[in-house]
Amino acid sequence: MSSTLNSIKHLKATTLSTLALCLLTAGAIAAPAKKVVRKAAPAAAVTAAAATAVAYAGRSDAMQLAEEIAARRDLPVDWVRAQLSEARNLPVVARLMTPAGKTFVKNWTVYRSRFIDPVRIRAGVQFWQANRQALARAEQQFGVPAEIIVGIIGVETIYGRNMGNFRVMDALATLALDFPQAHPRAQARSDYFRGELEQVLVTASRTGSDPFALRGSYAGAMGLGQFMPTSWDKYAVDFDGDGRIDLFNSATDAIGSVANYFVGHGWKPGLPTAFTVDMRAQGENLATLLAPDINPTFTATQMAEREVRVLGADNYERPLALIELKNGSSGPTEYIAGTENFYAITRYNWSAFYALSVIELGREVHEAYLASQTASATRN
Repeated sequence: MSSTLNSIKHLKATTLSTLALCLLTAGAIAAPAKKVVRKAAPAAAVTAAAATAVAYAGRSDAMQLAEEIAARRDLPVDWVRAQLSEARNLPVVARLMTPAGKTFVKNWTVYRSRFIDPVRIRAGVQFWQANRQALARAEQQFGVPAEIIVGIIGVETIYGRNMGNFRVMDALATLALDFPQAHPRAQARSDYFRGELEQVLVTASRTGSDPFALRGSYAGAMGLGQFMPTSWDKYAVDFDGDGRIDLFNSATDAIGSVANYFVGHGWKPGLPTAFTVDMRAQGENLATLLAPDINPTFTATQMAEREVRVLGADNYERPLALIELKNGSSGPTEYIAGTENFYAITRYNWSAFYALSVIELGREVHEAYLASQTASATRN
């Protein structure tokens, strides 16, 4: 049995300017971030790209979008036009969305190694030590295990070390107006980013703040948990009780907001995230079980009827998904049974690899944190 399957046995259930802080005070903006997790561009490279970028001031389609947003959200049309006129097209953002000349081969082992590493684990232990009270309170209040929250923030930003250097307005305007047409879902993605751009403008208008003060990823995600603007508006919470929501500088707000996001996406307290399986299914049985992808569909009994025995789930009657973890040419494909809580993690990023990385990073950090606590107690 692989190390991945062995580990599943243990699964359970920067600083902003003053203007940007005004935006945060109103409790505003952001959500999950990316389909494929990549390193953020270096600050110097982002600055250089922005300096040579072309503003949208002369684009008729940008001004038409401004008028549509103003009419739909009852905003001053001259103000919206002025904001979009200042936004700049960033070709690097479009390139990051559709990297050319690369064939993506699914490999769980390689993917996992990008996130489950000593650097993230050490940073995670430090984060847990510094925020143990907030993590415990979030787990009690929202029912989301601390290790899942820690896993998310670690995978997304290495606990705040990599939150992105792009002006959010530039990134979102580029993706709303110039999303790469070669992308198979170009129109749907463009529509999505128009909605995110609209939310930034709505919030800035409501709070009297400067939308250009916000910095984030090339996709417009912000803060320790990389929330997109609409998710910030829906799920971000003032968890430290200081009267404002700050997901950039307040780890406590980020912790509560990540937990609240999961509650909003169907997290069920006390449910495990996944089970190991005894995999015998082939052919039509395997194809049938994999057809729903990561959407929980089959009971453990129904899986057993198709030659997949879910281990440790004798009394578990809720729906499960057979999760396929391909390893390319470097090893055999692995399988687990994901629960509704596994599915809830994929609402942050539509990827089984991503969800399992979050789970395993959180578990590794938790074990290292407990070991550090034991070592500290022994010394004292």
